[in-house]
Amino acid sequence: MDLQAIYYLIAAILILLGIAGTVLPALPGLPLVFAGMLLAAWAGDFQQVGGWTLLGLGLLTLLSLGVDFLATALGAKRVGASRLALAGAVLGTFAGLFFGPVGLFAGPFVGALAGELVHSRQIRLAAKVGLGTWLGIVLGTVLKLGLAFAMLGLFALAWLI
Repeated sequence: MDLQAIYYLIAAILILLGIAGTVLPALPGLPLVFAGMLLAAWAGDFQQVGGWTLLGLGLLTLLSLGVDFLATALGAKRVGASRLALAGAVLGTFAGLFFGPVGLFAGPFVGALAGELVHSRQIRLAAKVGLGTWLGIVLGTVLKLGLAFAMLGLFALAWLI
């Protein structure tokens, strides 16, 4: 196996890890996708994928970072979440990693609910905050997945043309 093929293999692994990272909070999703695409472009001496395409991919990556933050914050803010609820959502997300897909799905909600319950001691408000925070995280994940596939399409288009 030649060195260029190894670079392409590493690039593909980075892209796949990045796509997984759009759902798994422990991985920096779209920055990994971008790193993989940049490595693939470099391995091909930027013949198929040039500077303008990489600039567009970089801008989509930056947009994804903003989307991730804003979707969660807006979901939480809209329902009046406290800082403890936000911290709980983050902790719940990480704790959910140990419980598979169900944990990834329920962890942020349970964490936000617990954080708000500690803060306000009102179960109805805590449930509302938990749901709003969770919906913000889900919306952010869906948007990041859309951006990931837009990046893949842009990269593939540049590679083929």
